[in-house]
Amino acid sequence: MTCTPGPNNILVMLSGARFGILRTFPLVLGIAFGIGIQLVAIGIGMKQIFHVYPQFQFILSLISFIYIIWLAWKIASSGPLNIELEQKPSMGFVQGAIFQWINPKAWIIAISTIATYISFNSHLSDLINAALILMLVSIPCVAIWAVGGIFLRQFLIKPIFALTFNITMAITLLIAVLPAALQIMNIVI
Repeated sequence: MTCTPGPNNILVMLSGARFGILRTFPLVLGIAFGIGIQLVAIGIGMKQIFHVYPQFQFILSLISFIYIIWLAWKIASSGPLNIELEQKPSMGFVQGAIFQWINPKAWIIAISTIATYISFNSHLSDLINAALILMLVSIPCVAIWAVGGIFLRQFLIKPIFALTFNITMAITLLIAVLPAALQIMNIVI
């Protein structure tokens, strides 16, 4: 889910297009760090809720999956990028980390990861390991958007190319959550 379009990746792509890869990389690291910290913080609280109400994990997984379907639709139906060059500096590490707390997709990534892959009787070390894995996976998945910003900028402003790209990203998002969807279906059946 960290590879598909969303606020983080669009922000990184725009920063890459405007400022280049090196000036965008602190933002990429901040996003990865922020999502990992968010996963741990939410996971600690969610573990307590799941312990008291184990059925809440299933409900949260279902809601997360429905949101991802909606997000895929929004991505597929969004139009071309409107990029205007600005002279203000790129967001940095701290801004990238803090941004996760207002980024709805980051919340869904953290909640759905916890709801789907972390059992309510798991240890804190399992949560920390999941956060570290998410952070490590996020770095290349988000960084590629900075590179993409440089190369795709001239194309993503064109409606036909943007439509094809958006539909491809929406399908990619749905494929990324397929394991979670199958798990939900197994619980329902």
